[in-house]
Amino acid sequence: ALDICTETEIKSVVDGIKAQGLDKLGYKYINMDDCWSAETRNATGHLQPDPKNFPSGMKALADYIHNAGLLFGLYTCVGTKTCRDGRPGSYGHWDVDAQTFADWGMD
Repeated sequence: ALDICTETEIKSVVDGIKAQGLDKLGYKYINMDDCWSAETRNATGHLQPDPKNFPSGMKALADYIHNAGLLFGLYTCVGTKTCRDGRPGSYGHWDVDAQTFADWGMD
């Protein structure tokens, strides 16, 4: 089985960190590994989140995480495909992907 997470699950983790006071102990980062993206880039060549698992999009999720006082990071791959389930990698798209992550508010 793939290790796929959802928007709801990430928000639950954020809420749990805050509720337990773990942020006060230094837990500040929400970092998502592979399998957050759709299986293809969009029509303009940008990475896009899996619409089923992240229906509000990454900008909205980043805003939720930041509003909780936490930081957010996403995995990408320097190759053409990610190591898990072959989603789009950043090879040949570094500038576009860096700008996409910046537009979404990644830390």
